[in-house]
Amino acid sequence: MRPVVIVTAIGCILMAGLASAQSAPKPPVSPRQDVPAPSDAWSVSAAVFTYIEPDEGAYGVYLQPTLTADRGWLHLEGRFNYEDLDTGSVWLGRNFSVGDALTLEITPRIGAVFGNTDGVAPGFKGTLGWKTLELYSETEYVFDAGDSTQSYLYTWSELAWGPGRGWRVGLVVQRTRVDETATDIQRGFLAGWSSDRVDLTAYVFDPAASRPTVVLGATVRF
Repeated sequence: MRPVVIVTAIGCILMAGLASAQSAPKPPVSPRQDVPAPSDAWSVSAAVFTYIEPDEGAYGVYLQPTLTADRGWLHLEGRFNYEDLDTGSVWLGRNFSVGDALTLEITPRIGAVFGNTDGVAPGFKGTLGWKTLELYSETEYVFDAGDSTQSYLYTWSELAWGPGRGWRVGLVVQRTRVDETATDIQRGFLAGWSSDRVDLTAYVFDPAASRPTVVLGATVRF
């Protein structure tokens, strides 16, 4: 019965979010003139991250797809192989944006997790930007419904510098239960290129190891 309950909850979350986007009154105009008014248009993106990591003398490969949709303050998201392998999650969040020279975009959110791991996950994602520097982080705490001792904190953070023409380089750190290496926390480097609609990024975790973990990410915005 647990999968039926979880799927029902997921449907309620998505329906409530869409209904709010269509019928809820717009938030009051901020007195700050440098904060743009919420948009009524949908912004959709699709991403696929390919994980290539050590696995008992060979390399294991798996895909982590993510689909997001934003409209003004509303944030909807679905992903697979993120909290655990063969595990999906759906998310409802609220977008906030402030600042001019120093900008902050942050989205508190809550998700339903189902599959190998079942549970609920509150968290956030956010970006702090200043000139050509950008700090991005997404963090969540997964409350495992089947075994509370398996609940855990997940985080992925990037500090990147953009030298120009869409290029960026920087540092990355993650803590995840999907990864099967000996350490819970992995650190590494990133290099990527972005256009108005496409992001391409390569990550190398534990670069000093004899067999580092490599992640290749591609995002398309519609």
